[in-house]
Amino acid sequence: MSLSIHDWPLSYVAQLGQRPPSHIDLVVVHCTELPDLDMAREYAERRLYPSGTGNSGHYYIHRDGTIHRFVPDDRIAHHVVGLNDRSLGIELVNRGRWPDWYHSQQQHMDEVYPPAQIDGLLALIGNLHNTLPSLRHIAGHQDLDTRKIPASDDPRQRVHRKLDPGPLFPWPDVLRHCGLRREP
Repeated sequence: MSLSIHDWPLSYVAQLGQRPPSHIDLVVVHCTELPDLDMAREYAERRLYPSGTGNSGHYYIHRDGTIHRFVPDDRIAHHVVGLNDRSLGIELVNRGRWPDWYHSQQQHMDEVYPPAQIDGLLALIGNLHNTLPSLRHIAGHQDLDTRKIPASDDPRQRVHRKLDPGPLFPWPDVLRHCGLRREP
């Protein structure tokens, strides 16, 4: 697959912290848990912090494999608690648990990742691995954020805050081809 990255910077990207690319050693794979790229963009543009920034990944990969860059590699995006300064976030467009992320009866992720999307992910990781010599590790969001929170329908029950990229993500294939070691 030839790699084409469409730059689509977030409106607040200049307000995000900077870091040298040599500090990046981790790719975190997420899924948007939203129905489409437009809604993911809308969520990413929300300003949630006093700095005037919000939550987003660096890259978003559509179901057809199209890659969009919302945040340059040398900026620190807010995508995983505690590890943003050393990682790149890659979001795969996928419904996940949408629209009831924390409903106790809606904790199933049943949308398959299309081959074109996984091909796009592998091409992007290959490119990043070549341009960022310190890149060594890969993890899913659910590997790094294992917290549980009260379910939206019954606060007595607890559900995982993050499950992405989820049980249908093809970890064996990705690990076989990406050249990175899974963390933690």
